[in-house]
Amino acid sequence: MPRYEYRCRSCGSTFELNRPMRESGDPARCPDGHDDTVKLLSTVAVSGRSGQPAAGGGCCGGACGC
Repeated sequence: MPRYEYRCRSCGSTFELNRPMRESGDPARCPDGHDDTVKLLSTVAVSGRSGQPAAGGGCCGGACGC
């Protein structure tokens, strides 16, 4: 089940919820009981050794010779 991150506009805390994708946009109550929350945009970073960006993969990675 996907995990979504939310931020409470009332108290500023961030929290995560595991919920089905169909419920990702539904209201979420913060752990302190506030209802004014917003779903945060999650980003996934993939890096190579020493924090360098990972290379390759797909046509735009240079493997196709375009």
